[in-house]
Amino acid sequence: MTARSTTRPGGSAVARTVLMNPGPVNTDETVRAALGGPDLCHREPEFGALMTRVRRKITAVCGGGDDHTSVVLTGSGTSALEAAVACAVPAGGALLVVDNGHYGQRLHDIARAHGIRCVRLELGWGTPVDADRVDRELAADPGLTHLAVVHHETSTGMLNDVAALAKVARAHGRRIIVDAVSSVGAESLDLARDGIDWLVGTANKCLEGMPGLAFVCASRQAFEDLATHPRRSYYLDLHRHYAAQEKAQAPAFTPAVPLFYAFETALDLALAEGVAARGRRYGALAGRLRTGLAALGLHIPLDPRHRAVSLTVVRLPEGVRYAHLHRALKDEGFVVYAAQEELSAGFFRLSTMGTMDARDIDRFLSVLSRILPGLRELTAGGEAA
Repeated sequence: MTARSTTRPGGSAVARTVLMNPGPVNTDETVRAALGGPDLCHREPEFGALMTRVRRKITAVCGGGDDHTSVVLTGSGTSALEAAVACAVPAGGALLVVDNGHYGQRLHDIARAHGIRCVRLELGWGTPVDADRVDRELAADPGLTHLAVVHHETSTGMLNDVAALAKVARAHGRRIIVDAVSSVGAESLDLARDGIDWLVGTANKCLEGMPGLAFVCASRQAFEDLATHPRRSYYLDLHRHYAAQEKAQAPAFTPAVPLFYAFETALDLALAEGVAARGRRYGALAGRLRTGLAALGLHIPLDPRHRAVSLTVVRLPEGVRYAHLHRALKDEGFVVYAAQEELSAGFFRLSTMGTMDARDIDRFLSVLSRILPGLRELTAGGEAA
């Protein structure tokens, strides 16, 4: 089986690289083509209309109702997450962070960087969240105004039960901030249904857009209330962006205009497919991948009950170094991802986000089966990683 091709803007064919890293992802041809939209001044009403459509479609994908809206930032998912944490917590407020992986730690670090009191509930990587323990933590510290949690913790592939934690937060009269950067668009997640106060996402993962845009979704009232909160940032001041985008229908600062063309196209595709259907598509690919990995004798450590549909953490094969594996797979047209920190020595990660299909998974498994013996011999021969 040979690799498929894609086409350069000039028309020449190039071998298609399958991105098995968890974003940026392989995108639809129409999304890439949309980047070549007309030159447009961001202060003209045409861009304001485009931005407003994108915001409306983001809110729909996130399950928001008429009283919800979205703010779009030019930046990575981390920029939107930092904006949400820095702006949502009021003066004198404090944050309880659920930490069971690298990105839970990131929430804690963002809060500390802005001088926000933060209690870190450190569970250990890959440990499921105990809603009862969160309940006890909130009850024990009335000064905690917000709870923050990662929905899909991509350092381990774990999916945290956001709906259960939102219910606990509501019972205590607290607000919840959800890092949905690696889940929105494919996992079951709904602003209104699940009672989420602040939802943070990005264009370039399960929404299958291009990297460089991120967003925060919340109720309009929540955005309005930010007017009384401390201004802990200038560019990442969510109230500033909300006032510009919602009331003036214009960006607060110069945005990445071509990315809005591409993101609207990606959002149209996501809305047409539907979140549940996209989740089933990703889940089928993940199931096919995991079955094939098991047949090759490779171990997936995370309990199946807690696995996200779009990412699999795999133990490195015996006698194989990640650097060798990455290089050999990249030569064959596949980009895989290193594990982080606590898992970096013995694991790697495989994403099933984006426009890959069953043919990509089957070819990947075939290539992996073929190259593994040589990689083991390479390590045995003593070549440095």
